[in-house]
Amino acid sequence: MPVLNENPFAVLTAIVAPAVLTNASSVLCLGTGNRIARVVDRTRGITQELEGLGSVTAEYRLRVEQLKFLEIRAQLLFRALRLLYASLGGFAASALVSVLGAALAYYGYQFAFRAIAVVALVVGVGAVTGLVVGCTLMVRETRIAIRNIADEAQTALARYSPR
Repeated sequence: MPVLNENPFAVLTAIVAPAVLTNASSVLCLGTGNRIARVVDRTRGITQELEGLGSVTAEYRLRVEQLKFLEIRAQLLFRALRLLYASLGGFAASALVSVLGAALAYYGYQFAFRAIAVVALVVGVGAVTGLVVGCTLMVRETRIAIRNIADEAQTALARYSPR
């Protein structure tokens, strides 16, 4: 492999790229976990509010509607978190496979190197796909959260605005 022998940055790039993506996935997992905790807290709060409301009031119907959106948000966040964790593992595996591939190339095992390169590529593409889909789910969840906040704000303004 003349490119690997002549260019030490090729191996470094193959190892660093998955490491950077691993870090990005870790940060997204942390943020997603925090968002799940906020949805859980909000769900508990609304459930407690419902206990004190009559079931025929507009406030009750609004809170029930919010619970439906919170359930959707929770499902999106859980799916995103699963994908982000899978991506995190995929990027870590890709980095390890890249190191193994670099060692095989260094020792001249061309067939094994090519096989490992394919494995690293497949794992890396799968991890990137999981990261992109997980981020897409996070965007969908954010849209629902913003819509829910806007509905809540409109209700509060209608209730507390001077007439």
